[in-house]
Amino acid sequence: MIMSHPNTTRRKHVLKEMMEDDYALPTEQQQIVRVISSRGNNLHEVESATEADNFLVSMPNKFRKNVWVKRGDFILVEPIEEGDKVKAEICKILTPEHIKEYTKAGVWPQQFAKKTEQSEQSDNSDSDSDDSLTPNTNRPQQQEEETEDSETEESSAED
Repeated sequence: MIMSHPNTTRRKHVLKEMMEDDYALPTEQQQIVRVISSRGNNLHEVESATEADNFLVSMPNKFRKNVWVKRGDFILVEPIEEGDKVKAEICKILTPEHIKEYTKAGVWPQQFAKKTEQSEQSDNSDSDSDDSLTPNTNRPQQQEEETEDSETEESSAED
């Protein structure tokens, strides 16, 4: 019998909880925000639909090293009492399905409605193309060399 590593099992349950398809609407304390940037140390700067200033949110311990958010992602956050600079904690990362359900229910912030439509249009137009992927600048670019292959083919054809 093969036993799975405890971290693997934990990660599976954490991901299931974080991305769960329970389209429960946000509570009165929770709010939908958009990630502006990652500040490191499991902190993310977010933009709220209601507040003028951006603020920081933290990734809960149980999600760290298991779940990642990137700029432009929409997340559900809940305020924390001890928050001075860090005002909230991430509850859930919102998927496009969550956004559709929240929009149908009328709880999706109007400020974010235009941004989600634009991103959906760009996603749909580029869905078949890999050109929309940004290259990884952390790795050296490898050039394909066709000269060796063509030379060997020519020499074998002459024989």
